[in-house]
Amino acid sequence: MTEESAIFDIEVKLFIEAVFMKYKYDFRQYSLASVKRRLSSVLIVHKIKTISALQEKVLYEPDFFNAVLQYMTISTTEMFRDPNYFKAFQEKVLPYLQSYPSIKIWVAGCSSGEEAYSFAIIFKEAGLLDRVMIYATDINPVILDKAKAGIYKLEDMKKNSLNYQQAGGQKSLSDYYTASYNAAAIDPALKKSIVFADHSLATDSVFSEMQFVSCRNVLIYFDKELQNRAINLFHDSLSMKGFLGIGSKESLKFSSQSASFEQWSANDRIYRKLK
Repeated sequence: MTEESAIFDIEVKLFIEAVFMKYKYDFRQYSLASVKRRLSSVLIVHKIKTISALQEKVLYEPDFFNAVLQYMTISTTEMFRDPNYFKAFQEKVLPYLQSYPSIKIWVAGCSSGEEAYSFAIIFKEAGLLDRVMIYATDINPVILDKAKAGIYKLEDMKKNSLNYQQAGGQKSLSDYYTASYNAAAIDPALKKSIVFADHSLATDSVFSEMQFVSCRNVLIYFDKELQNRAINLFHDSLSMKGFLGIGSKESLKFSSQSASFEQWSANDRIYRKLK
């Protein structure tokens, strides 16, 4: 490692600590490599020479911090992303969930809301929407506002529609949104069963008992300790024999809770909590 690289690493660690102390956003156990890539992008876009200079600007300009936060959090998603996951949910999980008089599911790291709306559509087509409450959480207030609005680019709906059909959709995805100009607005009836809220897997605790937790493509950005914290949260949140879904590149194999779950749909990374 060169001296310049070593100084950069020191600056990044100090920046993360400063952000936690000032704004209470905790990135201290995120993958350092991932954080460095994202902060490097901030430096380029905003033409700032060093992380130390970025830190000073962030500490004294809260509005600028909100702009930097958009780089620090993950916001890439789509409706019915990885269709086989949603198909497995319908075929292997839903038959068990429908036995509950009321159903609670948690979409952790919901980003701009597409996954939460995808689940709402599944429950709608199963005739269960009036029995379900979907808690969709994220740490980014700007992206949460977008999720609550439920307005997406119309051009993205072509890909979303293909995902929906591959996931076993029963109708046309266009039945669930209204197109206007270049935007697609999600049906308000779906929103009634979704609560969007601020929640950090790094600092917050369990807030309700769930029958299903979906947290996909989030754990890969955490170090091992924070992955364990998150998985412990999910375990504690799940009801007896509740289900957990994670990303296709993620695993419970090396977590402290690996023995607390059984594989339910191995190829789709869906697990069931043991007694």
